[in-house]
Amino acid sequence: MGEVDAATSSLKKERDRYVSMAFCWGDLLFELDRDLKIAFAEGAVQAFFGKTAAQLRGVSFRDLVMASDVPLAGQILKAVLKPGRVHDRPLRLKLANGQAQPVMMSAYCLNATDAPIFLALRRGAPPPAAVAAAGGDAVPPGRAFADLAASRLYQMRQAGEPAELSLVSLPGLEGLQSRLAPEGAEAMIGEVDQVLLAHSVGGDAAAKVADGRYSIVHPAEIRAEDLARQIEAVTRKFDVDGIGLAVETATLSMEDAAGISEEDLAKGLLYTLGKFCGADGGGASLKEISANMTALVGEAVAEVNHFKQVVAQRDFYVALQPIVHIATGEIHHYEALCRFDRAAKESPFKTITFAEETGLIHDFDFAMARKVVEWLGKFPRNNDRYRVAVNVSGYSIGKESYVQSLHALLRDNDWTKGKLMFEITESSRMSDLDSANAFIKSLRDAGYHVCLDDFGAGAASFQYLSVLDVDVVKLDGSAVKNAQKADKGRAFLSALTELCRRMGVETIAEMVDTPETLEFCRECGCNYVQGYLFGKPSKEILDFSPLPQINLFKNGQKPRC
Repeated sequence: MGEVDAATSSLKKERDRYVSMAFCWGDLLFELDRDLKIAFAEGAVQAFFGKTAAQLRGVSFRDLVMASDVPLAGQILKAVLKPGRVHDRPLRLKLANGQAQPVMMSAYCLNATDAPIFLALRRGAPPPAAVAAAGGDAVPPGRAFADLAASRLYQMRQAGEPAELSLVSLPGLEGLQSRLAPEGAEAMIGEVDQVLLAHSVGGDAAAKVADGRYSIVHPAEIRAEDLARQIEAVTRKFDVDGIGLAVETATLSMEDAAGISEEDLAKGLLYTLGKFCGADGGGASLKEISANMTALVGEAVAEVNHFKQVVAQRDFYVALQPIVHIATGEIHHYEALCRFDRAAKESPFKTITFAEETGLIHDFDFAMARKVVEWLGKFPRNNDRYRVAVNVSGYSIGKESYVQSLHALLRDNDWTKGKLMFEITESSRMSDLDSANAFIKSLRDAGYHVCLDDFGAGAASFQYLSVLDVDVVKLDGSAVKNAQKADKGRAFLSALTELCRRMGVETIAEMVDTPETLEFCRECGCNYVQGYLFGKPSKEILDFSPLPQINLFKNGQKPRC
């Protein structure tokens, strides 16, 4: 008996050891049979579900999950039965009071025939791509959500559970928010967010994609019209007049999407969201983009292929716009902007935005750099009259292929030192600031000046300035115009330029389109200005000789030599 007791004690210790190790990760442990019924439960089950572990035996695990997440839970567990494991999948459990509890779930199954499924769940994990309560700014509105939505739709399709993607528009939202106190407007948006999250697959498949415009992946049995009514009720509750908003919706048909890969599905969704949002803030109407998924994917693939062809054939040209010294009118350098040779369906801004969202911008950035080097090569190499800044997207900085190709181009054309500059755009896409700064320093060490675009457009600008070692910052045009209108705007912009001066960084004010804005920028201490006041972008460099509006400068223009 002593040996049996010792063996039993050893087994218990081993069991306790594994259970303890499991609880190092999870708050709840479950063993499920092949029908997903609970055979064993351990952990904070009473706190979660108001029942003991014994009372949960025989209960379907589906009954512990929020209704809108049941298909997702089924799909995850079906994948485990192959056999295999899943790790850190977001899910929402239904608590005893009916509220949702976000958790991260890991699962494991030993074999595909009769082995049970083991689950570990950890509380407190917020949905990674959920709509932010204060307006959704934490959610990437473009490619990140398109990838998430495609993943959810693909998973649901694989599990045989129909799901749909709906677009939700709240016309008049800005006007309603302006009539509310700031805390009331924030609370209203928070409740709108929660309506969408509560009905989305996985509790995270909803996002604000533009002001007053949302997208959601939801089980097919949830109708977009019902979501609209719930959101309308929220807006009526907060509207002091009790009127609220009339919410518009459109649902994309997924019936013909069976043969579409997850990657192509993401392209179709990204293309759709781009049309819905509008790169310039003027999105298409819901009627214009309500279509079947096959057609949308076809349009997206055609758009991608067209852009790749434009880049490969370099079917675009360089348009230049001067950056002018604010005191003398001397042209310091020109910014190189792209214009397309062929009749384009979209503006250059929309085309570049599409390239950024689809991950193609690094190829275009390199093609643009080559184009500018070729343009500079038309002039004698001992002529320093022209200096040109090439745009580099924050996305491109993170692409090793772009970084290597650019440095190879510069090594082969070292005569461009002093003639070529680089301007970092879309800095919000720089996920690793230390790596971005290493790229910037590599350019500066090679003899090239670097400018940071869109400075002052958000609080993150100050973080960028503290981490990134740049020569120049370009003050965002909207920030300049807003400062010109605001009572404290002059003090704000002056403080920005003084901060930069103390850090040894020069400043460029953009969107300087009137003499009044020019004078305002002078008073605020800006070093350089750029805008339509000195001419629109042109491929003819002589359009800026002499500089338009040179009479606005006391000392007159001193051409670079």
